[in-house]
Amino acid sequence: MVEKINWDDVPQEQVNPSMIRQMIYGEKVMIAKMKFKDGFVVPLHHHENEQITQVTKVTMRFWFGEDRQQVMDLDAGESVVIPANLPHEALMIGEVEETDTWAPPRTDWLDGSDSYLRK
Repeated sequence: MVEKINWDDVPQEQVNPSMIRQMIYGEKVMIAKMKFKDGFVVPLHHHENEQITQVTKVTMRFWFGEDRQQVMDLDAGESVVIPANLPHEALMIGEVEETDTWAPPRTDWLDGSDSYLRK
């Protein structure tokens, strides 16, 4: 049976002092709404999941590649598709709100093994 989900009913997880997230997922796709404090850095990492990031408030600065050779700022209303296994890092410029979508779902986020974020 298909069920309606309201974001107001999805639990918020305080991942670290600078990051709050909510997640909805199925068998093949996951979506997460997140809020970050200014200056928070998502460390350089990569994953098997294809990722789409959509910024809804202020700016995220991304670095792509093992040597961080490509730099990209995403402002509110902008999105990027990040291919699977591409190393990337992000800096929050302001109080960022954004939504990420992954296929397949991030098992490290579901089982709590996402230690790179929990510092």
